[in-house]
Amino acid sequence: MSIIDQSKLSSLIHQKEGHLTRELLLSPGGFGLGKVPEKNLPDATTQMVCGFCGTGCNLNIHLKNGEGVCISPTTEYPVNLGMACPKGWEALSVLDSPDRAVSPLVKKSPNHWEPVDWDSALSLFTSKFKAIQEKHGDESVAFLSTGQMVTEEMAFLGALAKFGMGMVHGDGNTRQCMASAVTAYKQSFGFDAPPFTYQDLEESDVLVFVGANPCIAHPIMWERVMRNPHSPQIVVVDPRKTETAMQSTLHLQIAPKSDMPLFYGIAQLLIQKGYVDADYVREHTEDFDDFKAHVRDYPLERITTETDVSQEKIEQLVELIHTGKRVSFWWTMGVNQSYQGVRTAQAIINLALMTGNIGRPGTGPNSITGQCNAMGSRLFSNTTNLLGGHDFLNDRHRAKVADILDIPVDRIPAENSLPYHKIMEGILAGKIKGLWVICTNPAHSWINQGQARDILDRLDFLVVQDMYHTTETARHADLILPAAGWGEKEGTFINAERRIGRVKRIKRAPGQALSDFSIFKLIAQYWGCGEMFSQWSSPAEVFQLMKKLSAGQACDFSGIEDYTAIEEQGGIQWPFAASETEPPQQQRRLFEDGRYFHENGRARFVFSEPTRMPEAPSEQYPFVLLTGRGTASQWHTQTRTRNSDVLRKLYPNRIYVEINPEDAQKHSVQPNDLIFVESQRGRLKARAFITQSVQPGQLFIPMHYEETNQLTDAVFDPHSSQPSYKCCAVRIINE
Repeated sequence: MSIIDQSKLSSLIHQKEGHLTRELLLSPGGFGLGKVPEKNLPDATTQMVCGFCGTGCNLNIHLKNGEGVCISPTTEYPVNLGMACPKGWEALSVLDSPDRAVSPLVKKSPNHWEPVDWDSALSLFTSKFKAIQEKHGDESVAFLSTGQMVTEEMAFLGALAKFGMGMVHGDGNTRQCMASAVTAYKQSFGFDAPPFTYQDLEESDVLVFVGANPCIAHPIMWERVMRNPHSPQIVVVDPRKTETAMQSTLHLQIAPKSDMPLFYGIAQLLIQKGYVDADYVREHTEDFDDFKAHVRDYPLERITTETDVSQEKIEQLVELIHTGKRVSFWWTMGVNQSYQGVRTAQAIINLALMTGNIGRPGTGPNSITGQCNAMGSRLFSNTTNLLGGHDFLNDRHRAKVADILDIPVDRIPAENSLPYHKIMEGILAGKIKGLWVICTNPAHSWINQGQARDILDRLDFLVVQDMYHTTETARHADLILPAAGWGEKEGTFINAERRIGRVKRIKRAPGQALSDFSIFKLIAQYWGCGEMFSQWSSPAEVFQLMKKLSAGQACDFSGIEDYTAIEEQGGIQWPFAASETEPPQQQRRLFEDGRYFHENGRARFVFSEPTRMPEAPSEQYPFVLLTGRGTASQWHTQTRTRNSDVLRKLYPNRIYVEINPEDAQKHSVQPNDLIFVESQRGRLKARAFITQSVQPGQLFIPMHYEETNQLTDAVFDPHSSQPSYKCCAVRIINE
């Protein structure tokens, strides 16, 4: 990335822009480059939700002259109860990075971008995308969204791209983390509905964590487990001896991707022993008899062979599920990021249903969300479903949305978008020529990185809209649009337990950077569809539209009056319909009445045969590569965490690979040796960390390092289209 000339940039910031651009930038709606009016400045301390993970902690932002200068966790907020992880403590510092994008940048030659004003940037944006559409059709352009923006911005982006600009295809990076859980919930319950509240972590007497390492990935949730007064049994199902497994009372160290047959075998044992809640199954579920017949093929002998777990441990877990009064099941990326993630998640859901462990305190099949606003993305990004959890294929849903938004119904696509990997394949096939990437980093995070980067370079025009101009994806961009980050804009997030929380502007974005909301408003004007979005005057007004869109849906939150109500009540979990007369309780779970969202009100047992690992170890590539979170101080592609001096000191700067001592001895690897790890797709060099945490024949590399996805294999769950990041065949080579 070329160094921006500061004198030129200063001139650009202060020069006069076109009348339309200037009017929008300085309008009262909050898009302005100008100073926040004194009357709008908050008090010395204000509160808002953290912008890193889906836990949704609340933070006190301490202000000086109206701007945030330091942070402390909010003690009374029902999520974090006065706790914060290292990322939360450092949330402000990453805003003051020299890597911030402070002006629109246009590529002039390879590895060289030059600053331009907003008028030039948006004129280029619209002319390029319109030219591609005119030549190749509306399906020749697409967008990739995020679980990192506020919900109001996600809704604006999805509506602008699909209703205003005529794009058919757009997906989000939540496809990489939550798609399998979303699909599992939809098929089993009738709606994407995580049933739990965080209080359940303190109410359970048996907690089963599957492919989840909350000690590292969600440390505040783990703190809630540590507050549990019931001396709970903590079970971990994971190939690695993770930090969470080290704290467990029972660790089932399974063979990679053998979790689905494990749970089918456990279901068979529960049935054999008479440990099924027959009343609950009869009154609230369907298809149990078919499921019962299916799991007969999973006797204990088969399960011990396929999972490498002893009969004793499997039977011990079965007894814990039976004797536990409040059993909860928790899973995250170890389940979701799989070629059979949906059915594995449903194997967990089935265990909760057949034992009646749902709808009561301390129970539930509970998916742990990754990104800060993945739930907002799932409901309102206008990608995998129509705004508010509606269906693009449903005539009635399209008419409802068109009426609320006051737009012609024929502007709403009557077909679903291509999923993320099909968009990438469309670029490779030459069918998609233009791509708009907003607040995400696929050149780092997408599976089979070498191919992903080659695909991005094949585009006629790539726009990257981000708060940093140095992301791996920005290195491929033709146009970079500088966006405000968390703390520099207004809106809401929805966390893993369905709690809607506030985000506030407590700091001015640097240079010419604008909130994503402001950028979308400008693009609508430049595109010529600004009148369609006249109701979308501010995030607060869009929140009111979102309320209307949610009405009558499972996620109905039409009863929330406004942003002030959210703050006063410590966040509000959906559903909370306008028909409810009493203020909502702070901790609420779904399905307390045993009614689900299918038309008949029943939950479904969904199952199928496990499939073979797509790329199993071989003589040439004898190791299985596992990936996952490295430390509590790293986050995703490190776009933000590497911009904190404090956080960088809390995790290894250089990429490392965990290897079992038995394998290290066999391959003459010493501690801290530099070795090559190679798959059929790429090779990386990493420092060896010899540890019993991984089993023989397995390696582990944290996902946060740029090189990791050079190795991973581009295979996908057939139901959710989620990438399978967690297993591929690799070998090691001594340097």
